[in-house]
Amino acid sequence: MININNVTFGYKKKKNVIEELNLQIKEGYIHGLLGKNGTGKTTLLKLITGLLFADKGSIDLDGNNPQERKTKLLQQIFFLPEEFDEMRISIATYAKINGAFYPSFSQDDFEDYLNEFEVTDLRQSMKNLSYGTKKKVLIAFGLATHVKYVFLDEPTNGLDIPSKVQFRKIILRAVNEKTTLVISTHQVRDLHNLIDNIIIMDKAHLLLNASVAEITEKLWFGLAENNDSETTLYEEENVNGKVVVARNTFGKESNLDIELLFNAAFQSREVINELFNNNK
Repeated sequence: MININNVTFGYKKKKNVIEELNLQIKEGYIHGLLGKNGTGKTTLLKLITGLLFADKGSIDLDGNNPQERKTKLLQQIFFLPEEFDEMRISIATYAKINGAFYPSFSQDDFEDYLNEFEVTDLRQSMKNLSYGTKKKVLIAFGLATHVKYVFLDEPTNGLDIPSKVQFRKIILRAVNEKTTLVISTHQVRDLHNLIDNIIIMDKAHLLLNASVAEITEKLWFGLAENNDSETTLYEEENVNGKVVVARNTFGKESNLDIELLFNAAFQSREVINELFNNNK
């Protein structure tokens, strides 16, 4: 369990990127971290991993403070940033050097995940790889570390459609009930049928933190013709007609649409705050 208690952080005085944030991130879940540009998603990941220090508040990873940067905790954290430095070494050398830091790193799993991504030549230099292929290598490496905490910032940027399918398959193979995985992304459709919990940030604050089961229990997603307009939080036109997100007042079953949920959360903030307890 990751506990974030009353955390505030700003790069400049009097302008907080994150403000008095309280959030619990549960173990054994794949969490989707969503939000508009500048809402603090990447900053939050850096705070959790100890790359930034909170101005106020505390962050606790199962009794450990990431700000202390203790080796025992760092060996259980993998963070993939959206952008990364050029690496003038081969894929094999990268894995050999960095894998030594992680006690549970598996070379066999690393190569297996790379094969799933159709990357087979480990002699290739990292500097010569395309951005998307570098992402595949780093994703495969991170999952092969088998650490407890995995944080991926925009991992599907640079991946083509087949690679995004492979990405979802690899994630589901690699994680287990002891893994805490947080995926920050703008490409919300890439997370469909993958995540268990959704976290939405809004203007330095938490807007939503709820499991998919809780969301579909309280909200309904479907065509407007089957719904009472008085309960509607959000609606838009698509090829099938008008689709809506509405209060699930009759206990009807529906499938979560993350993109619709995202839009509904920002259009109907007060209702979302009413339905979901952000301090849990």
